[in-house]
Amino acid sequence: MDVLLLFKAAIMGIVEGLTEFLPISSTGHLILAGALLGMDDAKSKVFDIAIQTGAILAVILVYAERLKAVLQGLPSQPQARRFALNVAIGFFPAVALGLIFGKAIKAHLFTPTVVATAFIVGGFIILWAERRYAQSGSVRVASVDDMSPWDALKVGLAQCLAMVPGTSRSGATIIGAMFFGLSRKAATDYSFFLAIPTLVGAGAYSLLKERALLSVDDIPMFATGLLFSFLSAWVCVRWLLRYIATHSFTPFAYYRIAFGLLVLITAHQGWIVWQD
Repeated sequence: MDVLLLFKAAIMGIVEGLTEFLPISSTGHLILAGALLGMDDAKSKVFDIAIQTGAILAVILVYAERLKAVLQGLPSQPQARRFALNVAIGFFPAVALGLIFGKAIKAHLFTPTVVATAFIVGGFIILWAERRYAQSGSVRVASVDDMSPWDALKVGLAQCLAMVPGTSRSGATIIGAMFFGLSRKAATDYSFFLAIPTLVGAGAYSLLKERALLSVDDIPMFATGLLFSFLSAWVCVRWLLRYIATHSFTPFAYYRIAFGLLVLITAHQGWIVWQD
């Protein structure tokens, strides 16, 4: 057993869990961490996607009571059926556009300039969204239960922006939802719920597609990454739900801008290879 490899897998799992649900792009951080740790080959790319499942398990645990109530209520409760329908509607655009444009995006958009631009532009959009949110003084949708199918579709389309490297799936869904009139709490909750089918589906698809790269010997590495991704995401999700009760996403905007500049500097100096 390669102890150093397991240590690297644990670090990557922690990075994934801490960044997946914050509006700062887990992909960008995994690229940076992978380059620094020497985990940037084809198998590592599959590993990066697969360990998202660990982060999703943390969301399922945090929202276990709500998800259990929805499952139990599907046969008889209109509210539970509407919730499930809204998640399905929000999930569909990412599946459709991902299958259509996924290869082209990987081939043409995974460049340092695109990644850095997405970080920086996303930071300014968050600043704009938070200023707009503060000036409005009210919200149209206070809770996930108040969302309409049209709301779900709009947020699902916003999630598709995350196919551009460096955008952040959670950032696109949360900030997009706030633009569409959802409260910060409703936007964050829906982003978490939408992540469950999106990330589980992406992980399963990647493992199936790239199964030829994997072997039984890889199980300890993947298991370690999943475990640490789960633990760090559990801490992060619980912290974020408390944070948004009294704070805005403005600090993340400044962090994105700084990280975008970091991408440009490291790429220009040749320290990090940001291409996929």
